[in-house]
Amino acid sequence: MGPRIGPVGEEPRMSDKDTKAMMSTEDIPQGKASPNSQDLQRSVFYSIKFFVLCHSLLQLAQLMISGYLKSSISTVEKRFGLSSQTSGLLAAFNEVGNTALIVFVSYFGSRVHRPRLIGYGAVLVALAGLLMSLPHFISEPYRYDRASPVDMPQDFEASLCQSKTLVPDPTPAPSNSSCSSYTETQHLAVVGIMFTAQTLLGVGGVPIQPFGISYIDDFAHNSNSPLYLGILFAVTMMGPGMAYGLGGLMLRLYVDIDRMPEGGISLTSKDPRWVGAWWLGFLISAGAVALAAVPYFFFPREMPKEKQELRFWRKVLTVSDSPVSKGEDSPSEQSLREPLEKQDGLVQIAPDLTVIQFIKVFPRVLLRTLRHPIFLLVVLSQVCMSSMVAGMATFLPKFLERQFSVTASYANLLIGGLTIPSAIIGIVVGGVLVKRLHLGPMRCGALCLLGALFCLLLSLPLFFMGCPTHRIAGITHEPGNLPGLEQFPACRGNCSCPLDDFNPICDPSTHVEYLTPCQAGCTSRVVQEALDKSQVFYDNCSCVVGGGPVPAGSCDSACSHLVLPFMFLVSLGAALASLTHTPSFMLILRGVKKEDKTLAVGIQFMLLRVLAWMPSPVIHGSAIDTTCVYWAQSCGRRAVCRYYDHDLLRNRFVGLQFFFKTGSLACFALILAILRQQDKEERTQVTVSIPGLQQQQPLVSGPEKKPEEFRP
Repeated sequence: MGPRIGPVGEEPRMSDKDTKAMMSTEDIPQGKASPNSQDLQRSVFYSIKFFVLCHSLLQLAQLMISGYLKSSISTVEKRFGLSSQTSGLLAAFNEVGNTALIVFVSYFGSRVHRPRLIGYGAVLVALAGLLMSLPHFISEPYRYDRASPVDMPQDFEASLCQSKTLVPDPTPAPSNSSCSSYTETQHLAVVGIMFTAQTLLGVGGVPIQPFGISYIDDFAHNSNSPLYLGILFAVTMMGPGMAYGLGGLMLRLYVDIDRMPEGGISLTSKDPRWVGAWWLGFLISAGAVALAAVPYFFFPREMPKEKQELRFWRKVLTVSDSPVSKGEDSPSEQSLREPLEKQDGLVQIAPDLTVIQFIKVFPRVLLRTLRHPIFLLVVLSQVCMSSMVAGMATFLPKFLERQFSVTASYANLLIGGLTIPSAIIGIVVGGVLVKRLHLGPMRCGALCLLGALFCLLLSLPLFFMGCPTHRIAGITHEPGNLPGLEQFPACRGNCSCPLDDFNPICDPSTHVEYLTPCQAGCTSRVVQEALDKSQVFYDNCSCVVGGGPVPAGSCDSACSHLVLPFMFLVSLGAALASLTHTPSFMLILRGVKKEDKTLAVGIQFMLLRVLAWMPSPVIHGSAIDTTCVYWAQSCGRRAVCRYYDHDLLRNRFVGLQFFFKTGSLACFALILAILRQQDKEERTQVTVSIPGLQQQQPLVSGPEKKPEEFRP
C-alpha cells in the first residue's frame, strides 16, 4: 500500500526504514533491488527534485495540447464545415471525460502506483493528440474552390462569368452527385473522431495533476514543498500561452503542406478561404507529452522522504518571518498547497469507505456544504468568472479574425503574448496582496468586489470598438441604391454562376465585396508575379465601375488598427478578474468548518467544470451563430458561416462577457454584505473581558499570530 493521500500537512504513514523494506524490484529502475539507502540516493528517479522537474514539463505539455484546439477553432470550422455551436461543444468535450472520472480517480489515488498512473494518463493524452490530427490524413486534400473540376487548377476559370448559352444554369443535380453517401459518412466519421479524441484528452488528464501534487507533498521536506509546488505552478501556467503561440506559428502554414497541389496555391493567409496546418500543432504537442511521460514508468511507488531543507529557501523563509520554524504552515505553503486540496479533495470525505459507501455519503455531504452561504456565493461568482474565461479562451481568436479582419496566426499571437501573461500576473498579484497585507475575510471580499467592478467597467468601451459589416453584394442590404448590393444585379444577368462557390473579390472603388468573380461579371483572370508571392486580379467585370481589374480576397478593414487597443482592454480586464482568484479561494478555506475544507474545495472544482467550463463554450458558440448572415451549404446542410453581422457579433459576444462579469460582481457584493452582518453579530456578542476577539481575524497570519477560523 502506498501512502494515503491525507489532508494537507499530513505526513506519510511509513517511515523511511519501512519504505526501503517494502520497495520491490519493480519499483527500481533496471529491475534490481537496491541493497542500501546510498544506492537509492544515487538513482535520479529517487530524487523528488527530479520528479518536480519532470512533472513541470509534463503539465506544461499537457496544458499546451489541451489548449491548442482553442487556438485553431476557426480553422477547424472552415476545414470541416462546422458551426460555432458544434465547435464549442467539441471544445467542451475535453471537460466531459475529466469531470466524469475525477471523483473516482481521486478516490483510488491512495491505492495505486501514482507515478505509473500518471505515465499511463500522459500516454493516453498523447494518443488523443494523435487521434485529433487523424482527420487530416483520412480526408481528401482541401479544395478552397470547390466549384473547380478536379482536373483543373484550383481557383481558375470555374469562378468566372460564363455565358448561359454555353453553360446552363446550375441545378441541384451536380450538388447531389457530389454529396454521395461516402462523403456524408466520411464527414460524420471525422467529427466523431474529433469528439472521441477530446473525450480521451480529458480522461488522460485526470490523474496527472492531483497525483503529481500529492506525490510531491508526501515525499518532499515540509519546508521545501511550497517551493516545489510554486515552481510546478509557475511552469504550468505558461502552457496556455504556449498553446496560442504554437497555434500562431502553425496556422501560417498551409493545411496541405504535406501534399501541396502541382503548381502551388494562389492563396495568402489573409484570404478568407485560407486554412492553416491546424493538425501539425497536435502532432508536436502529442510528441512533447509522450517524451515527458517516459520517466514516470521508472519512478518508485514510494521514495524516502526528503530530509534536508534547501538552504536558500530557509533564508527566504527567515527573511519573510515565516512561522515554519514554529511548526505552522506559512502563507505561501498554505496557498501553494491549495491545488492539492482542490484536485484530491473528494477522497478526503472518508478515505476508508468502500466505493458504494463513498457514493452514498457524497450527496449528503454535498448538500450540507452547499447550504453554507459564503461558500455558495463564492462558487457562483467563480462560475460566472470561469464562464467568461471559457468563452473568451475558445472564441476570442475567431472574434478578432472576424471583427478586425486579422489573420488567425496574428490573433493567436496577440492572445498568447498579451492576455495570458496578464492573467498570470493578476493571479500572482492577488496572492501577494493577501499575504503581505494579511487581509481578513472582509478585506478579501472588498478586494474581490473591486477587482470585479473594474473588470466590468473595462468591458463598456469594448461595445464601441469594432469594425462595420462588409458590404456584400446579394447579402447585405442598405438604404440607398449602392451599386452591386441588390440581390440579383442586372449587370451579371447573362452569367451562369455556381451556387456553392466561394471566391471573394473586392471592388476597391465602392468597397463592395462579391462572393465570386462570376457574381461581379468578371470574365478574365490575371496573375501578377512578385518577388515571393503572386497576386490574383480579375478583369472585364461588368458590375464594377470601369470594369476592373479588382483584387482577389475580401476587402480590407478600415479599422484593423483598433485590435491593439481592444486587446489592451481585454488583457487589463483579464488581470483584474484574475486578481480575485486567490482572495476568493481563501474565503472558502476560512469560511467553512475545518473538517469540510478539503471537501468544499473539491466540490468547488467539480461545480466549476459542470456549470462553467462545459456549457460556456456551447453558449458562446450558439450566440455567435445567431449573428451569421450567410451560411455555406454542404450536401444540403448548413456548414460554416462565411459572413457575420459585425455589430451584432460584437454586441452579443461582449454582451455575454458583460453578463457573466455582472453576475460575479453581484455575488461578491452579497458576500461582502453577509460578512459585514456576521461581523456585527460577533461584535455584539463580545464581552469586555475578551477584547482580543473584537479584532478581525486575518486570512494570512502574521509572525506571531496563529490563524483561527471565523464563524460562517
